[in-house]
Amino acid sequence: MTSSHLSRRTMLGGLGATAAAAAVPGCGSRKAEGPAGALSFWQFYAPRGASAAQNDWFDELVTQWNEGHETAISLQFVPNSQYVGGPKLQTAFSAEDGPDVFVVSPGDFLRYYNGGVLQDLSPYMTREAREDFSPDLIASRAVGEGIYALPMGGGPMAMYYSVPAFEKAGLSEGDLPGTWDELLDVADTLTTDEQFGLVVDTSPTYYQNFTFYPFLWMAGGGLPGLETPQGSFDSPGAVDALTLWQEMIGSGVAPRTLLGSSGSDVVSNLGSGYCAMQNAGMWGVSALAGGAPDLEYGVFRIPVPEGGTYVTATGGWAFAANARGRDPEAAARFCVWALGSMSEDSVDRVASWCVEAQSYLPYRRSAMQRATDQGFFDDGPMRTFRDEIFPGALGEPRMPSEMNKLISDAIQACQLTGKDPAEVAGETQDAMESLLAAYDGAPLA
Repeated sequence: MTSSHLSRRTMLGGLGATAAAAAVPGCGSRKAEGPAGALSFWQFYAPRGASAAQNDWFDELVTQWNEGHETAISLQFVPNSQYVGGPKLQTAFSAEDGPDVFVVSPGDFLRYYNGGVLQDLSPYMTREAREDFSPDLIASRAVGEGIYALPMGGGPMAMYYSVPAFEKAGLSEGDLPGTWDELLDVADTLTTDEQFGLVVDTSPTYYQNFTFYPFLWMAGGGLPGLETPQGSFDSPGAVDALTLWQEMIGSGVAPRTLLGSSGSDVVSNLGSGYCAMQNAGMWGVSALAGGAPDLEYGVFRIPVPEGGTYVTATGGWAFAANARGRDPEAAARFCVWALGSMSEDSVDRVASWCVEAQSYLPYRRSAMQRATDQGFFDDGPMRTFRDEIFPGALGEPRMPSEMNKLISDAIQACQLTGKDPAEVAGETQDAMESLLAAYDGAPLA
């Protein structure tokens, strides 16, 4: 960064106009599947996603909207590998050809807010509806009095374990690790020629950063510029967290290469027997139910370092409207109608997403009560997530994309290239401070 001002184009990916325009034909933002002239809705769930329940939820969503509104919405499916792991969305916005509606994570929120492409949704919401959202979990989507994205729900990070793998190794529920040292020891016991003891994400993405935050925070490390939790990246705790992630790979208890789409893919890794434990989010419950229904498994809190206090991270994708799209007002009204109204349909829709389509916790009190009344949390992993894992959750922080890259680079340097964690942490902290000194945008959260 060379100045105190980052342009919209820089915020949206740093692509030159020529390169961005050349990439647009492959983006397909104007080739949405639906009525001619409909507003495009980019996401990675439907109509060709992996989950039938999620496909059905999105299909019903747009069908209901289109039946009652003049401005139609059409679903545009973008594979997860391109949406999350690739530059497709950023490239489209850089070329002023972004979708009218899209989903955004807290980790990437500032890219789009600072780029001026997020429409304020709050004018279309009632006060009762605003207050129905958990304030701590809507905060990463808000700036001042404005709300710029509405979460569908979310799920905290935890550890999954295979009961058959534990039994085969002579372990039981009483051997579930509670500390970092115990995690490495148990993972070593579970590691065989055919199976790794543990899987953590190894791909340089926002998701990997998200999975690393609980380890960083529990050890007393932090990220400069954040009010909660405060801390620095060159603290002893941050070095300890980087060292742990290095030891997981270096000791051989965790693989460098994962199966399936990423470290979030519990079916391909835990479900297939590739590993015996996996660090993943709450969505793994529904994924395993659909992809590995015969696997007997359990979940437990992420272990803590010696003397540390338990904490985890919770995230979740949110609907956002393009302020520079073809009809920003209609796009905003759609987002609020879908997820942010006090109508029975809206509350039911949020609860249905979390209960039926995706194993999530609703971030709306009314929807949480509805899911509870339906018995969603009566027993099993969902009850463990709600009662034991979620109480220690902090929302995924939002940061400039350049800062996210610094974190990712630091994890990769320690995890996969064997660099000294203390040296990496110090260099990263210096780079973060320089970046924040030049930062000109919405507050970090």
